[in-house]
Amino acid sequence: MMVLGLDTSNYTTSAAAFDGVSGKNCSRLLDVKEGELGLRQSDALFSHVKRLPELVAQLFAELPGDEIGAIGASTRPRAVEGSYMPCFLAGESQARNLATVLDVPFYAFSHQQGHIAAACWSSGRMDLMDTPHLAWHLSGGTTELLLVTPGNKNVNAEKIGGTQDISAGQLIDRTGNTLGLRFPSGKEIDRISRESDCRERFRVKLNDLTFSFSGLENKMHTFFDATHSPADTAKYVLNCVCSCIVSVTREALKKYPGVPVVFSGGVASNSQLRESCRDFDAIFAPPEYSTDNAMGTAVLTARQMDWGH
Repeated sequence: MMVLGLDTSNYTTSAAAFDGVSGKNCSRLLDVKEGELGLRQSDALFSHVKRLPELVAQLFAELPGDEIGAIGASTRPRAVEGSYMPCFLAGESQARNLATVLDVPFYAFSHQQGHIAAACWSSGRMDLMDTPHLAWHLSGGTTELLLVTPGNKNVNAEKIGGTQDISAGQLIDRTGNTLGLRFPSGKEIDRISRESDCRERFRVKLNDLTFSFSGLENKMHTFFDATHSPADTAKYVLNCVCSCIVSVTREALKKYPGVPVVFSGGVASNSQLRESCRDFDAIFAPPEYSTDNAMGTAVLTARQMDWGH
């Protein structure tokens, strides 16, 4: 028996199946026109509605014909009051309809909870789902440091730090746009930065565990105008972002000594960030489970069924 998980985030359509031990995820980025930095919610929602049947069919064409025991979906960005984004309606409505037709339970989770679960499962650290830890959610729309605690076979995620304005992913994508790269730009920024030996960086000012990246965006433009080097500019931005994330993590570990630190979200797949975090107990998901996926939602669904402990 398997469970099905669906996630329809702002930029990726995902479907995953999980049997309590192993699973399969199928994801596809939404199409963004060249030169643009994302999609309107109405366009994202329409794209998800078109893509989901195709992805679910692809998923089960590659899996044995096991019975579906439950269905879960990401229904909002975060598990806090007022958190809402229309694009998640595509996955939620599809999941609820399937659950009704198949007469199986439906479970709702947040996109952020799914990221944490995917990181724990794919890194082989499911024990952390039942243990307090710190978690970074670093993505195109979010840069938050979370205190994660167990909660009814799910996880509670309390924001204790992060950016006060644009996210790390937004900064990286805006850098890519300046350099003429396609959206999303994370993979290309990572690749071309490795062609540079630039060590220069702008020290982001910290206010306890919070900070701002908007000033760094301005510094990026100034740096590129002076150097005209895409590789050096990409490296400069990553130097600044990684230095900031490491500094905040070290400050957080003074308040919560000895706890593991889980990294999730698309920015967490960056090679320089992974290298920068070797000095503490940093746990990274494989890149395919750092970016948006439905595996975390499927894992959480299985836990509600008392699987996958």
